[in-house]
Amino acid sequence: MRNDATGHEQGQQASEFDVDVIVVGTGPMGGTTALALATYGVRVLAVSKWNWVAHSPRAHVMNQRALEVFRDLGIEEEAKAAGTDWELMGDHIFTTSVVGPEIARLRTWGTGDERRTDYLLGSPCGLLDLGQPLMEPIVVAKAAARGAQFRFGVTYLGHVQDEHGVTVTLNDPVAGTTFTQRARYLVGADGARSQIADEIGLEIVGQAARAGQIYVRFDADLSPYLAHRPSVLHYVFQPSTGFGELGLGGLRAVRPWDQWMAGWGFDQSKGEPDLSHESALAKIRSMIGIPDFEAEIHWVSPWYVNQQHALTYSKGRVFCGGDAVHRHPPSSGLGSNTCIQDAFNLAWKLAYAVKGYAGPKLLETYSDERAPVGEQIVARANQSRFDYAPLRAAFAAEGDDPVAAGMAKLQAPTLDGADARDALRAAIDLKSQEFNAQGIELNQRYASSAVIEDGSAPEEFTRDKVRYLQATTRPGAKLPHAWLVDGRGRRTSTLDVTGQGLFSLVTGLSGQAWVEAAAALDLPYLRTVVIDEIGRQDLYGYWHDAREIAEAGALLVRPDGYVAWRQPEVVTDAVEAETQLRAALNAVLATDITGHRATGVGVDALEAERSLGAELGTA
Repeated sequence: MRNDATGHEQGQQASEFDVDVIVVGTGPMGGTTALALATYGVRVLAVSKWNWVAHSPRAHVMNQRALEVFRDLGIEEEAKAAGTDWELMGDHIFTTSVVGPEIARLRTWGTGDERRTDYLLGSPCGLLDLGQPLMEPIVVAKAAARGAQFRFGVTYLGHVQDEHGVTVTLNDPVAGTTFTQRARYLVGADGARSQIADEIGLEIVGQAARAGQIYVRFDADLSPYLAHRPSVLHYVFQPSTGFGELGLGGLRAVRPWDQWMAGWGFDQSKGEPDLSHESALAKIRSMIGIPDFEAEIHWVSPWYVNQQHALTYSKGRVFCGGDAVHRHPPSSGLGSNTCIQDAFNLAWKLAYAVKGYAGPKLLETYSDERAPVGEQIVARANQSRFDYAPLRAAFAAEGDDPVAAGMAKLQAPTLDGADARDALRAAIDLKSQEFNAQGIELNQRYASSAVIEDGSAPEEFTRDKVRYLQATTRPGAKLPHAWLVDGRGRRTSTLDVTGQGLFSLVTGLSGQAWVEAAAALDLPYLRTVVIDEIGRQDLYGYWHDAREIAEAGALLVRPDGYVAWRQPEVVTDAVEAETQLRAALNAVLATDITGHRATGVGVDALEAERSLGAELGTA
């Protein structure tokens, strides 16, 4: 994909702009936006008021879709090398203390015997526990290596947008200078107190700070107590940590098994909570169950539960994403994952607008597609907190020692005890809506002008759409993962032969009309993927079972891996195929594709990197 002046929208010369896109914020959304844009050959500047990336663990669970994005952008393996392996995320422990009697266990994140196959069939990627201080440097370093500019310690002051671009005012407090940068577009990834969202008047609905939580970052070796039942999350029923809607305290492994975060709720009506290290250590000792347990506390901080989302994500040439537009607790592990997906949806659209391949209407589809997702995940994350109520009720019992009374209730060899155990199992199963929710992570459907409906009946989900993925090639859905076999006999996913900043026309061996049609259009951003030709063979038959179209039909897959259009029926006439394909691309890109010729187009940054890796034997 090219990055020359002649390809820019509205005929503006590159010299008018310092960069094509300015991104404010370098967290999961901002960093991934910068990485994707740099990968696509777009000049991007990312700024942050902080002197470096996140210093606290914050978001940590990376779901399959986020890792698919990292896979597409060429950093999946680096992320996996830095994070905690999927297998170690598995057992969630519900207990009276770390060393005390357990109440229940739950296999989570698809690691259980009954769910693992669902996860393996749904994606070429597993899951990963990767805190932001480990994840963000990988993203930033790779983006910089591909040409993105970064300015840390620079404060965003404001912007003015006009018909052709955005003028952004920045301040460098170290140099004592205030300066402006001119760009075609501005991206606000500036967090939950987003100045940019306020400036463009985004309407944000819901409730802020509806509950309070304290988090403590500490170091202690808990491997003697937890290494045999590995989990990144543990829940403790203790009166000392039981206030709040969860009704229990939490222990999260930052690094197995010597770096931790502890959390518990507090009553906001009683004013500021006690944030002293002494108070925090007392609660940690209670949660662990060892009165003289020693821990090195790094910090204690309050945190507030939000339930807010923006109704729209953009205005003119300014776009917001991440926590700026969806604000919610970490429950369900949807935070950074959704931020990364916001970035992946937006970046290719910005790149196509910058290069003159798309009309302005394409950029409007970012808000159309991602705002409903933001609303959905805010609701789901908050519901996950409310869903602890049945668990509390199953354990609750009257007595001077409520923990001992609760255990006695669950262990009673009586019919009342049986009822309590049944209630406990039902409550634990409900938590699978949070911890085995592959559907909420992968079932996102887009409806916008960048998706062309094919006249199919409305989709019906055959299983719980929160827990279970329903893969489909329907327009607006993510392309199903299916293992193919490449030219060296190795497995490669359908997600690996699509994406990387390009549209993909997917057909079968008998779909030669589509091959001819794509060749006739000769577009720099369109590849043809013929399933069953050498290098992309469907030897397992997985694609045959997943495609939902005739072999001589076709799918048009967007750069973000979503199906934009499909022709389920056989087409054998190349002229007819070209007519249909041209109409689809014109509609999706909101422009006339005539003249978008491939002549003289160079490779993008990721293609060049992979080509070099192949030459060196490291690809």
